[in-house]
Amino acid sequence: MVFNTDQLKKKIIYRSNYRGTKEMDKLLGAFTKKYIDQLNDQDLSDLEKLLDIDDDNLYNFYNNMETDVNFENNNITSLFKNFKFSNK
Repeated sequence: MVFNTDQLKKKIIYRSNYRGTKEMDKLLGAFTKKYIDQLNDQDLSDLEKLLDIDDDNLYNFYNNMETDVNFENNNITSLFKNFKFSNK
């Protein structure tokens, strides 16, 4: 199977914007929009894995609350954890 970066980016953008909760749609949509064109193939793969995690655990992780998931320590989780969301 050929790895197509553009297809993966489109998939990630879609999954970031259509999560199930408006809060995570906005947060992950803004995060992805800011970083998607700066990410290498490994980062894109890690972001895709991050998007497999449910909204509650992602929200709790982002807000320094207890989660049911062990988050990998990588560039994406670091960027996400330090992302400053602005609803402007």
